[in-house]
Amino acid sequence: MKLGSLFDGSGGFPLAGAMCGITPVWASEIEPFPIRVTKLRFPSMKHLGDVTKINGAEVEPVDVITFGSPCQDLSVAGKQAGIHDGARSSLFFEAIRIIREMRDATTNEFPRFAVWENVPGAFSSHKGEDFRAV
Repeated sequence: MKLGSLFDGSGGFPLAGAMCGITPVWASEIEPFPIRVTKLRFPSMKHLGDVTKINGAEVEPVDVITFGSPCQDLSVAGKQAGIHDGARSSLFFEAIRIIREMRDATTNEFPRFAVWENVPGAFSSHKGEDFRAV
């Protein structure tokens, strides 16, 4: 199996995948330090940069796409602007777009799985309506 990681951070999903026999193929991250960490851990993993500039139809198809989209607008520690109106948490929809583009390009074969990680506030933001949108 192959894995692509959006909002990769320091490569937690690729690391977990590799420990389970899944090959990390590509990742998307914009922060320099986490990118350096994953380049050390996974020198053959391609770095795609900003999720808003990725076309899911043009990247290598993977079996699993993982993503921990920004949580600041969903967290109870934040202003809870929500998944639709929050400048950061609305990036969730970029992951969905990339998944749809890949599925369209592969006649719904890839990705076979999508794994989203986020904060508990994702369940309660806007009285649960944000999670219903997910």
